[in-house]
Amino acid sequence: MKRVLFLTGGWDGHHPEKVVQLFANELQAHGFETVIDTTLDRLADPVALKGFSVIFPCWTMGQLTPEQSKGLQEAVRSGVGLAGVHGGMGDAFRGNLDYEWMTGGHFVGHPHVGDYTVNIRDFASPITAGLPSTFAYKSEQYYMMMDPGVHILADTLYVYEGRVAVMPVAWIKMWGRGRIFYNALGHAPEEFTNFLAARTLTVQGVLWAAGVL
Repeated sequence: MKRVLFLTGGWDGHHPEKVVQLFANELQAHGFETVIDTTLDRLADPVALKGFSVIFPCWTMGQLTPEQSKGLQEAVRSGVGLAGVHGGMGDAFRGNLDYEWMTGGHFVGHPHVGDYTVNIRDFASPITAGLPSTFAYKSEQYYMMMDPGVHILADTLYVYEGRVAVMPVAWIKMWGRGRIFYNALGHAPEEFTNFLAARTLTVQGVLWAAGVL
């Protein structure tokens, strides 16, 4: 059986418990065993982590000990997937450069909060299967610092200080043998109900990271 480890904690403003429960239900419907940890203790044990197909951090800000950081990286390099959304993965463990390199990017701000458009860029990926070519969204629009080596699945145009930048929204990459998926959408859990494309993109991204798609 496929297993997913959810890590729920950190800053409460992203409602990590609600986000985790939503996606735990989705993954259970796909036949996954779900484990929810409210501490980061297990990350220091890479042998235990290798018993999971994918790890889903939902832990905005926070800190990893050196042992936890090393254990997580070792597990992912060995083939455990890593997938997550918004600040729960993209603004987790600020200043941990190894973590930021592994995930492929990191939040630096959201000067725009409101309406914007998400554009699908890779229509051949199983992660974007069934999604419209563009979809409207309303929330924080994340401005990210990026690894230029990521493979971009979806992006948005960011208008800020007189410039227009193409800003990645969702991407994938590899870390050793581990599959990485990230989706910048999802400031509030209800967005995954109000904007079903964001929910589908995330579920299919987690399935891909777990090696199912």
